[in-house]
Amino acid sequence: MFMLGNFLLAIAKLINVVLSAYIWIVIARAVLSWVNPDPYNPIVRFLHQVTDPVLMRIRRYVPIMGGLDLSPMILILAIVFLQSFLVPTLNQLAMTLQ
Repeated sequence: MFMLGNFLLAIAKLINVVLSAYIWIVIARAVLSWVNPDPYNPIVRFLHQVTDPVLMRIRRYVPIMGGLDLSPMILILAIVFLQSFLVPTLNQLAMTLQ
C-alpha cells in the first residue's frame, strides 16, 4: 500500500506544479493582451494556443464588460481553488495509504 501512497503523493506534486505553471502562462497571456504583440511570434502563438480553449469557455458565460475581460482572473481563481482543494486531498489520501 505504501507504493500507492507514494504514487498519489507524486501525482499531487505534479498536479501542483502543472497548475502553478499554467497560472503563470495565463498571467503572461493577460499581460501580452495589454500590448500589441506580433501574432506570428512563436511564444505569443503558444500562449494563445494553450489558453484560448479554456478562456473561450469562460467568456461564453462571463462576457467582456466595458472593455474589461475578466476571464483570466476567473481562470486563475479556479486554478487556485483546485490547488487548495485537490492537491491537499490527494496528499491526505496518500498519507493514509502509507
